[in-house]
Amino acid sequence: MNRADKRKKKRKRINKLVSFLLILLVTIGGGFGYIYYQTFKASKNSYDDLKRDKSDLRQESVEIMEDPISILLLGVEDYASSGATGRADSIMVVTFNQEKKSMKLVSIPRDTLVSIAGKGTEDKINHSFAFGGPKMTIETVEEFLDIPIDYYATINFEGFENVINIAGGVPVEVPFDFTEKNADKTKTLEYHEGEMLMNGEEALGYARMRKQDPRGDLGRADRQKQVLESLVQQLTKPGSFFKIDELTNEFGNNVTTNLQIGELFAFYKEYKNFNTNKIEKLELTGEGIRLNGVYYYNVYDSSINDVKLTLQEHLGMNTTASHG
Repeated sequence: MNRADKRKKKRKRINKLVSFLLILLVTIGGGFGYIYYQTFKASKNSYDDLKRDKSDLRQESVEIMEDPISILLLGVEDYASSGATGRADSIMVVTFNQEKKSMKLVSIPRDTLVSIAGKGTEDKINHSFAFGGPKMTIETVEEFLDIPIDYYATINFEGFENVINIAGGVPVEVPFDFTEKNADKTKTLEYHEGEMLMNGEEALGYARMRKQDPRGDLGRADRQKQVLESLVQQLTKPGSFFKIDELTNEFGNNVTTNLQIGELFAFYKEYKNFNTNKIEKLELTGEGIRLNGVYYYNVYDSSINDVKLTLQEHLGMNTTASHG
């Protein structure tokens, strides 16, 4: 038998062994094995590394179980293309520090005036997604906040609504009465001060509204965080196990991310007991301005610097230069 035949025979034995172990995992592992299998299928459909193995602001790749990491979360306002085009209606950066067991979250108002990476022009930050998809948005956020973005995830409006409906809705404390049109402008949604259990359509309208909020983009950012925290709490309840088929189907169809299956489970293992009440919310304060008749949100330099330093320290970066 020549070397090529020996290699083929060895490869067949390895494939058989892997197949056997997978079957064993599903059979003996029961629920966990099933969850792993379903998540694996969904992650194959969702995965896109953007041909980017690490941030240019990192000297080497990070490990979820060992290093502080950052994730960019993008809510995309485009039903038809499943997030391939459109504009990022919601832009959030979340940082995690394993050693400190802490999490920080900052929402970047979609009209924030920034320099668009790779274009050399200033524009609204949410336009970066329309110009160059998640890759350009990642690079624009990195330049704006001066931190590496290690991972990203986009979800379109349809997926957002569906996930919340599958979760059974989200309870949210509404700060004041208001009305808002649904995403396709066919219905008027009503919101009343106090706790309200929202379905997917209502939660999306609540998270998107800004014109009636006295705090404008900052109030909108707070409401987005409310919905996100409530959704996390709903999805971590024991009953979510029985919805794994529906949830992973939405994940596969409406989410795009560079998190691989092993990283997803490592992330779950590391943060499965995390209390969402311990999330520190950072705020980018500024003011609305008009340039050539177009509205922009201009973040104060002092606010950007404060948020930069906080995130850099949380990610374990050397902030000496920033302080200087």
